[in-house]
Amino acid sequence: MDFNLSDDQRQFADLAQKFSQDELAPFAAQWDREHHFPKDVIQRAGELGFCSLYSPLSEGGMGLSRLDSSIIFEQLSMGCTSTTAMLTIHNMVTWMVTSFGTETLRKEWSESLTTGQKLASYCLTEAGAGSDAASLKTKAVREGDEYVISGTKMFISGAGATELLVVMCRTGQDGPKGISAIVVPADAKGVTYGKAEDKMGWNAQPTREITFNQVRVPVTNLLGEEGQGFTFAMKGLDGGRINIAICSVGTAQAALERATQYMQERQQFGKPIATFQALQFKLADMATELVAARQLVRLAAFKLDCGDPEASAYCAMAKRFATDVGFQVCDAALQLHGGYGYLREYPLERYVRDVRVHQILEGTNEIMRLIIARRLLDESAGQIL
Repeated sequence: MDFNLSDDQRQFADLAQKFSQDELAPFAAQWDREHHFPKDVIQRAGELGFCSLYSPLSEGGMGLSRLDSSIIFEQLSMGCTSTTAMLTIHNMVTWMVTSFGTETLRKEWSESLTTGQKLASYCLTEAGAGSDAASLKTKAVREGDEYVISGTKMFISGAGATELLVVMCRTGQDGPKGISAIVVPADAKGVTYGKAEDKMGWNAQPTREITFNQVRVPVTNLLGEEGQGFTFAMKGLDGGRINIAICSVGTAQAALERATQYMQERQQFGKPIATFQALQFKLADMATELVAARQLVRLAAFKLDCGDPEASAYCAMAKRFATDVGFQVCDAALQLHGGYGYLREYPLERYVRDVRVHQILEGTNEIMRLIIARRLLDESAGQIL
């Protein structure tokens, strides 16, 4: 068992680190302050392949593993958490379209999505269907060669600024087996957008409600077959949980590095605060827990790449642990900065605000515990080591 990165993985990390330092970190505070969505920067990321990391090579994607992709996302999130999170969402949708879309759909969208020239949003959550996603109400009724979609989605990242929507709709019976995934152009007739939500964090991307009022799309916009939508959603969420977990790790790593530097520079009682044993212990705990979180995320990504039957449980464990640790490390780094950490002049308060939502989205951490416990209690489950 080799925990060292391969030469290719180091090159991926170096490329992502340079992009993060040059294109994300210098502007992240301004984007947060101005609520600016840096679409042009995301499109430049697409030129490096960062918009289609694990989409198939046959459709213009990079064809990387989830493990390789997590290494890249970690470096990017050190520059801007919110923008990287949007990149992970776009990657998930692009993977779904390029992997499960009809030939007609792929011909129309693959190139523009994989290059990042057009961006995508994922529409699952509804007001009455958050953690209980299988109870969603948005309907798609087939009329001839078209689907007619009606319903409302909420908390949709990128809504109003992206060009494509993957919408989870009910095409059949109640429950998960009646759900399908349908691609909708963002400017289709009958699609309307609510106000941009005023959020605690993730301010460098818009979040809006989307209403679908008798929206018509061709049946060729269906991903896979009718009734497969929930399966696609769960596959997407396994990867999404790895992605958001590693965004927490990357942001926490940036916070840890800033706290380490600050402790060596800041003096109290005539000496650097790095000489105080109590603060050294705090730093040691932060680093230890962060390394543990990183390795758990990479293990989950490896399990997903291998098709391990317990991959979903590992993804849930990684998401729960890494997002909790990520928030705790960022909060501790702010505390080590004292009053300066509370000022917007320093990035610590932004780190804390941006990673807090990671404990909620892609399934709350309470739901992650439910997933893990159910697998442990299921007699048919394999051993989780």
